[in-house]
Amino acid sequence: MNALIRDAGYRCWLRYEQIRDEKLLEEYRTWCASVVFRPGTPVLCSAKEELIGAIKSLLAVEVALSASPNRDKFIMVGKIGSHSVIDCETGGIEAERLGSQGFVVKTVKKPEYQFILIAAGSDQGILYGVFHFLRLLQMQREIGNLNIHEAPVNPLRMIDHWDNLDGTVERGYAGKSIFYEQNHLRDTGHRIRDYARLLASLGINAVVINNVNVHREETGLIRGRLSMVVKMAGIFRNYGMKVFLSINFAAPIELGDFATADPLDGEVKEWWRKQVQEIYRRIPDFGGFLVKADSEHRPGPFTYHRNHAEGANMLAEVLKPFGGLLIWRCFVYNCTQDWRDQTTDRAKAAYDNFQPLDDLFQENVILQIKNGPMDFQVREPVSPLFGGMERTNQMIELQITQEYTGQQRHLCYLVPQWKEILDFDTYARGEGSTVKKIVSGGLFQRKNAGFAGVANIGDDPNWTGHDLAQANLYGFGRLAWNPDLTAAELAEEWIRMSFSNDQTVIDAISSMLHTSWQIYESYTAPLGIGWMVNPNYHYGPNVDGYEYSRWGTYHRADSKGIGIDRTVKSGTGFAGQYQAKNALMYESSASCPEELLLFFHHVPYFQRLKSGETVIQHIYNTHFDGVEKVTELKEKWLQLQNLIGDERFARVLARLDEQLEHAKEWRDVINSYFYRKTGIPDELGRKIF
Repeated sequence: MNALIRDAGYRCWLRYEQIRDEKLLEEYRTWCASVVFRPGTPVLCSAKEELIGAIKSLLAVEVALSASPNRDKFIMVGKIGSHSVIDCETGGIEAERLGSQGFVVKTVKKPEYQFILIAAGSDQGILYGVFHFLRLLQMQREIGNLNIHEAPVNPLRMIDHWDNLDGTVERGYAGKSIFYEQNHLRDTGHRIRDYARLLASLGINAVVINNVNVHREETGLIRGRLSMVVKMAGIFRNYGMKVFLSINFAAPIELGDFATADPLDGEVKEWWRKQVQEIYRRIPDFGGFLVKADSEHRPGPFTYHRNHAEGANMLAEVLKPFGGLLIWRCFVYNCTQDWRDQTTDRAKAAYDNFQPLDDLFQENVILQIKNGPMDFQVREPVSPLFGGMERTNQMIELQITQEYTGQQRHLCYLVPQWKEILDFDTYARGEGSTVKKIVSGGLFQRKNAGFAGVANIGDDPNWTGHDLAQANLYGFGRLAWNPDLTAAELAEEWIRMSFSNDQTVIDAISSMLHTSWQIYESYTAPLGIGWMVNPNYHYGPNVDGYEYSRWGTYHRADSKGIGIDRTVKSGTGFAGQYQAKNALMYESSASCPEELLLFFHHVPYFQRLKSGETVIQHIYNTHFDGVEKVTELKEKWLQLQNLIGDERFARVLARLDEQLEHAKEWRDVINSYFYRKTGIPDELGRKIF
C-alpha cells in the first residue's frame, strides 16, 4: 500500500500493523498460521479474506487454509450445525442464544489438538466473530483462554447518509460523497467496499444511501436510477448489510405520474406497490424506506389532512409482503413559531405530533426519534417520546457528523454524550426504564427497534476530515452493538487499533477524547442554552443569529435574565411531557440539572449556581476556561510527536490550532455580548472585548 495512504488515516481501525513484540508474535503465530474455513457465500468469502489478509499483515506469516484440521494448533471457522466438532464445542442451545447475528469465539483444548473456534448460526454472525477476533489481535490481548459469546443488543444498527447525487453531502465535513458524483455512481467501488468493511467490523447491518431531504434527482433512485442502488446493494450485501433508500413522500407527483400523493388514494397506493415490487425484483434483500415528511418544507400527509400514521402505514403495507421496513422520522416542527405565544415550543412538536398516535402504526413501521427534542445540540434533554409511546416501534437517531459540535474541525468525542442519553431513566415502567432498553425493543417487547447514526464520512483520505473524529463513528457502531460498553473502553479500543498500543499514546489521546465534549460545551453553549451559531451553516458564534428565532432570540436573554421557561406552571409546558418523576425534576429550577438550567428556565443573571457562581459569572468563566482547556489539548498532542506518524500528527495539530483560534473567537463574541446586554463586569477583572 502507498506510504502516503498508510499514514493518511484511510485504514482507520483496520490498520493491521505488524506486531513488534517478538514473544507475542510467536505465540499468535502458533495459533493463527493454520485456518480451517470452508467459505461458500459472499459474506463468508468476505470473512475469509479479512481473516487471512489480517493475519498475514499482523503476523507476517503465510496462512495455511484448509477444509479440515491438519495441525495441532489452528483457527476453526464455521456455522453451528455444519460440523460435528463445532457442534460439540458450542452446545445444542448456542444457536438459539446467539440469535441470527451473534457469535462464539473460544479456545478449545483437547489432548490431540488445540484450536480457536469462531462460530455462529449465520454468515453474518461468522463475519462479526472474525472481526471481533481480529480486534483482540490488534489490541494484543491474550487468546489462549477465550470464551466469548456475543449477540447484538439492538436488532437494527443503521448508518444514515445525507449524500446527494450531485456529490455534495448535507452536513458533511469530510469532503464529497463516496457514492455519487454529478448524478452518477462514482467509479470508486473499492472505496465503497472498504467502507463496508469498516462498518461490518462494528456490526452495522443497514445503510441508507441518500439524503433524507430527497431532491428531484434522488427521487429517481426508486425508478430510473435503480441500477445504482442495485450495484451498491451488492457491495454492502457481501458484508452483511441491507440497503435502504430515503424517499420523497410526494414521489408520485415528483415523477410526473399523478397530481396527488394522498396516502388514502387507492391509485397512489397501487403506484407505490408497483415501485416496491420492481425494487424487490432487482434487490430481493432491500431493507426498506426512510421518510422525512411534513418537516422543513418536505411534503407529507398533512397536505391531504392525513396524520403521520396514515402516511406511514400506506408505505408500510406495500413493503410488508417483502419483509421491508418503513422508518418514519419524528423530526417535525412548526418552522414559523411565534415566540410571543408562550405555549408554542418547537421542543414540544415531536411529542405533540406522534404521542397521540401510539398503537396506530403498522408493525413494520419504526419511528426514528432524535436523541433530543430539538436538533442535535451540544446539550439538550432526552426526547420525551422515549417512554411516551409504549405500543410503537422506536429507534434512536444520533448525529455522528458534528453539525452543532464543531463540524469535525473541533475535537468533540460524542460517546460520553450518547452514554448519558442511553442511560437516561424515563421511568416509563418504573425505575430502570432507560432509553437503551426502549430502543433495543426490550422494555416494551418490540421486535423492530435500534440505532441510526447520521454518517460523518466523505472522500477525504482519512474519511472524517479530523483524524480523531473517526472515534465517533467507531463508538457509534460499537454502542449500537452493545450500549453497555463504556466511553473509556471504546476510546481505548479505537486508539489501540487506530494509533498504537503504546500506553503513553493511549493515555494522552484518551484524556483528550474524554474531556473534549465538555470543553466544546464550555466555550460555546453552557447551561443548555444552545443555538448561538451562525444561521444556515451552524458554525461559529452568533448569539442572535439562529434562523429559528423569528420573533426573538432563542435564548430569550434580556438585561435581567436568560433562558426559556418551559415549565407547566408559567411557561410552554414542555416539562410536562415527561413521566412524573422527570417532569417534577425539570419543573423546578432548584432540582433541574444545572447543565440544562437555561433550557427549562428563565433565570436572573445573579442567580447562584451550586458552585456559588452567579449565572453571568459562570458564562464568563466557562468561556475563558474553554480556551485554556483547548490549549491543554494541544499540549497533550504535542507530547506525541515522535510516537505516531508525521502526516497524521501534523493534520491533527493543524485542527487543534484552528480549534484554539475559534475557541478564542467564541469567548470574545459571547462574553462581550453579555457584557453589553447586562453591563455586569467580570468579577475577576479579565478583559471582556
